[in-house]
Amino acid sequence: MRNLIDTKFDFYSDTPAGKDPDSFSPTLRRYHKLLWSKHVPNGSYFDLTDTMTKVYLRHQSSLGDFSLSSDSIGHTYSKLKNMSHIINQVPSTEIDSFFLVCSTIGGYIIFPSNKVDNKMTINGSRGMNRYIRDRFDLTLECIRLHYLRENSPLSATLQRYSTFFDLFQNFRGYTDFFLLQDLVTEDYSSIKFYLPFKSFDNAPLPGNVNEYLFYKNNMTNFILARNQRISDSI
Repeated sequence: MRNLIDTKFDFYSDTPAGKDPDSFSPTLRRYHKLLWSKHVPNGSYFDLTDTMTKVYLRHQSSLGDFSLSSDSIGHTYSKLKNMSHIINQVPSTEIDSFFLVCSTIGGYIIFPSNKVDNKMTINGSRGMNRYIRDRFDLTLECIRLHYLRENSPLSATLQRYSTFFDLFQNFRGYTDFFLLQDLVTEDYSSIKFYLPFKSFDNAPLPGNVNEYLFYKNNMTNFILARNQRISDSI
């Protein structure tokens, strides 16, 4: 499988102009299928297929029936209007290199894509929630709290997909399955946040250039480290 996955591949390179790699990059879809078709902690094999019409990836077995989609977990925020006063102070070459790192496989994950009770999916909720704003470190903290049965801004959403999270038994299982170890402490007890974190009441977006550069550096390091874990795993 090593020859089938290039951790430096830019998924925008095979995505039609103006479209989203999560939906339109055939390479990203193939990589997700290859990487996450593997054994879950109880020993069962989580096999993913891509043959069902209008379903990105699917797993169907005694474990359950899961429809899944890709979601970007690396965000530069370079297109947000309310971030433009900060982005404009960063050299465009730095933004471009940051965006390129975020466009590799280490910057993507899969989540359940089916709506439950016609409510938002995890992808939608974490993007729309004002306490999260698509930050994956904050999302992962919500997932950690879900396994502890503690409240978070995404509690209701994650609970709707509890059967998916049950596949991994606990937070360590989830973290290890998706190769997210570089975003958690060694004992899995806390998250290595991109920005200093006290509570979800903190503004999730960087508030100045220094915060943005700190955020950019931490996210870049995580994605590169995850790419290395992906390479090592195959």
